[in-house]
Amino acid sequence: MVFADDTALALETGVWLANSELEPDTLTTFEQLETFYDEWNYTGARPTHKDLEEVRAIRSRLRAMFKATREGAAPLVNAALAENHALPQVVRHGDVDWHIHATTDDRPLAERILVEAAMGMIDVIRADEMSRFDRCEMEDCDGVVFDLSRNRSRKYCSTTCTNRAAVQAYRARQAEDDD
Repeated sequence: MVFADDTALALETGVWLANSELEPDTLTTFEQLETFYDEWNYTGARPTHKDLEEVRAIRSRLRAMFKATREGAAPLVNAALAENHALPQVVRHGDVDWHIHATTDDRPLAERILVEAAMGMIDVIRADEMSRFDRCEMEDCDGVVFDLSRNRSRKYCSTTCTNRAAVQAYRARQAEDDD
């Protein structure tokens, strides 16, 4: 299944954020939050220093949502939407054509991220595509993998883990050659 661009972006953003709390934590400073905001093309109110702790606080909720079964994800999605009084609306801004927002641009960044991820999860649950989420295959990583590839071949949560796996495989081949 191909998800709408805004759905895929909301889910990819949420997964990146959920994985940012793993060691090493990659969202500890306000500057990192500003970079996150810019790199993921958020619109609306720019983050403030207050947003940093609020965004950091939703990471475990996002992880739980992405790691849940289909039946387990639904109540987590519903809770996130209800708590934030989500009201889906069709909007268009900048270079982005019509898409759904379920909260307004003036709401806190953490709320916007959580609601957008929950809205994306609605499509995943309805399409029975929870298998798009998996655990990173690196033995010492608990990262979430969101795989949009056609053949569902993505194994690692990040470039870092992909590179680590490649180095391990290279060293294993070198060790075999040395024997």
